[in-house]
Amino acid sequence: MDIIPNHTKRRLKAGEITLGMGARQARTVDIAMIAKTCDFDWLFIDMEHSSMDVDLASQLAIACLGAGITPVVRVPGHEHYHASRLLDNGAQGIVAPHVDTVEEAKRIASACRYPPIGHRSLMGAQPVFGFKSVPAGEAMKQVNSEILTIVMVETPTAIANVEAIAAVPGLDVVLIGTNDLCAEIGIPGQFDDARVEDAYRKTIAACRKHGKWPGMGGVYDQKLMEKYIDMGMRFILSGADLSFLMAGATARSTFLHAIKF
Repeated sequence: MDIIPNHTKRRLKAGEITLGMGARQARTVDIAMIAKTCDFDWLFIDMEHSSMDVDLASQLAIACLGAGITPVVRVPGHEHYHASRLLDNGAQGIVAPHVDTVEEAKRIASACRYPPIGHRSLMGAQPVFGFKSVPAGEAMKQVNSEILTIVMVETPTAIANVEAIAAVPGLDVVLIGTNDLCAEIGIPGQFDDARVEDAYRKTIAACRKHGKWPGMGGVYDQKLMEKYIDMGMRFILSGADLSFLMAGATARSTFLHAIKF
């Protein structure tokens, strides 16, 4: 195989949990090595909630390939070029936010996969092959096998449609955006609410039925994370660079201010 392997997809296929670190503030490629050294499986390069442009996201993705961590990019929308430009330039996974319907899920799957699965446009030498020239038919086959196509379900409508969404060919992960789901329900921040747990159960069941992997984002309370992982969550957004920085910096300043002299 010529393609750089998708380590996260291999771990998911082995039945293991995979941990992602969010990158919103990071603007230099060393974040890839940092995330790898901290034992994360994938870097969540967030173009939806940051000012990051395509060029910077691509640079971070290519750095991930060299560091041995899977570059996963959350794109800002559902247009085919939102996905294809990042996949052409280093991403091994695409996260599409705010997917409510089967039609939207099919559109994402089609944009991310080469024929015969989808309708992604074929380019020449790619970072995922180390820019080696690979015959077109073989390149398409390998890329289709290695990438992760991820849709986010973030509303009651999406949860109502989650089984049909999970059945869409070409999708790999159904990721619950718990913050937006709670906001849409009218219970912002109440991640332990019974309606959230019900959404998790429905999503996990749908993924198991249709051979997809369930994922969660927005839940960072340790007891709740343990609970939902025990229920079956496998693709885990574990926190982001800003929250990790704030937590570490706050702990240090609190310690230093408490010193008596």
